[in-house]
Amino acid sequence: MLNSPLSPSSTELVINVLDMVLSEGKPLDRAYSHHFSGLQLAPSEQARITVVAGDILRRLNLYCYLSDVKFEEMSRMGTRLLNVWHLFHELDLPKMQYALQVDEKEYFDRLEKAKAQPALWDGCPEWLDTMGQAQLGEAWAKERAALSTQPKRYLRVNLLKCTREELGKKLRNEQVQTKEVEGVDTALEVTSDSALFRTESFKKGWFEQQDAGSQLVATAVDAKPGMRVIDACAGAGGKTLSIASQMQGKGRLLAMDVEQWKLDSLKQRARRANAHNVETRIIASSKTIKRLKLSADRVLLDVPCSGLGVLKRNPDAKWRDTPERLPVLVELQKHILQSYSRMVKVGGILIYATCSIMPEENRDQIDAFLAENEHFKFIEDENISVADSGFDGFYLAKLERISE
Repeated sequence: MLNSPLSPSSTELVINVLDMVLSEGKPLDRAYSHHFSGLQLAPSEQARITVVAGDILRRLNLYCYLSDVKFEEMSRMGTRLLNVWHLFHELDLPKMQYALQVDEKEYFDRLEKAKAQPALWDGCPEWLDTMGQAQLGEAWAKERAALSTQPKRYLRVNLLKCTREELGKKLRNEQVQTKEVEGVDTALEVTSDSALFRTESFKKGWFEQQDAGSQLVATAVDAKPGMRVIDACAGAGGKTLSIASQMQGKGRLLAMDVEQWKLDSLKQRARRANAHNVETRIIASSKTIKRLKLSADRVLLDVPCSGLGVLKRNPDAKWRDTPERLPVLVELQKHILQSYSRMVKVGGILIYATCSIMPEENRDQIDAFLAENEHFKFIEDENISVADSGFDGFYLAKLERISE
């Protein structure tokens, strides 16, 4: 967190970012891009702005309660919320022109009341707290608290170009401090406030920014050189590139998605990473899947999901989402699992993954699939807990096809 107050111009940027997210429904990353575009901000000041905006969104209902500001009032009353944020973190108030003042007695009264409401204190909307308690029971409280914390920054070393040790040394020479992550052989945690994407290491393709939990999912694919591997919900390809590294550039790695722009982005990233065995293919219809029937040694299904395991990294999502979205996603997951599993050959492995911590999207899906598909057998699964790991929350399950 900060050790000094925001500058007047930075407070204005934070309010504008929050207003775009809350009033216009824009994703947080797009709001940053819109408001930072064309500005000559120092990397350190840009980082301070994202720290504050991110923290406010992670516990938005708490800060709104403490400041008596409604979500939709951000453009008009955001200065009071920013003053409350600084008070909460025991910082001097920022020097904002025309700022709305805070009644400190009322603030401290509200603070004591908030401490007695765990869901509010953790910045959890009521619908999500109800869902979390229903699905995770007593385990929900620690996950809810963990999701309100600031995410750490992790890198994945590109083993096609360097080792983890070489990357760490190279980054130190570029004034980026890192440390190795226990239990994740490809990961480094960034411990300094550094502009990663301006480094020569990044430009040369030595690393990608990727959460350590996400790296564990890719590692579970266990792809070997010479295999035929399909990443069937590849998106922009973070896990695809990790799998390419496992394969040492040998074999065929097919990255598929329903959106061409994501695959176009993946192509650029693959070129920078020297991942020459990556081939992209748009999923135009069910025929695309049928043509690949029983063809792959490994199929990764990183399916569309609620994203409830990555809320500390994407905190704006919980203020846009509703409980009605989950049943729609669950049905889509069932369809993808049933249809795309056809691509796994006999003896091949299917890896199902989500960035959710809700059993309905995770083990419940696997149990339902196995009950209807005797051609597969369960190998193992893993819940990557936000609270226990410090990473984002993920689920993965590995199934083997034992017959046609």
